[in-house]
Amino acid sequence: MTGMPGAGKSTVTRLIAERLPHSARLDGDFVGRLIVSGRVGALGEPAEEAARQVELCNRNLCTLANNFSDAGFTPVIDWVIPDREQLDFFLSLLPARRVLFVVLAPGIEMCRYRNTIRDPREQFAFDGYEDLEARMRRELGDAGWWLDSAALTAEETADLILREAGRHALVSRL
Repeated sequence: MTGMPGAGKSTVTRLIAERLPHSARLDGDFVGRLIVSGRVGALGEPAEEAARQVELCNRNLCTLANNFSDAGFTPVIDWVIPDREQLDFFLSLLPARRVLFVVLAPGIEMCRYRNTIRDPREQFAFDGYEDLEARMRRELGDAGWWLDSAALTAEETADLILREAGRHALVSRL
């Protein structure tokens, strides 16, 4: 599951994982924070190091997903996937898997609003919504299921995804 910051990924993936009989929720932010010393955020500097660490996080998420899947658990990944190159990289690391790709797309204003109602310790500073949305729509607009969840609660969103993702969200490598 992907989407812009504030789209509801963390809450919805947690709810989905809780509703499945055997599942593991894989949080890309958590995996990235495993780097304690020398960590550079995805948009940080130097850009080459940021890109290297994003790739490492992607590899780790997919390795975990494969391991959990092999053990009979459904992996539910929560991570910002901004473009087709990164999605294809994921798919290349999950070659024998059925991948359902859901983009939570409640709109920029809803993402901003949701950030303001978070616990202050969970709020984030992000001013690149317009650019990120344009990039995602341009490069991922035909991939998976773009779900406008603005009018849905997190619970309704999770229930809808569990009911309908198999029909709408299947994605394959180009």
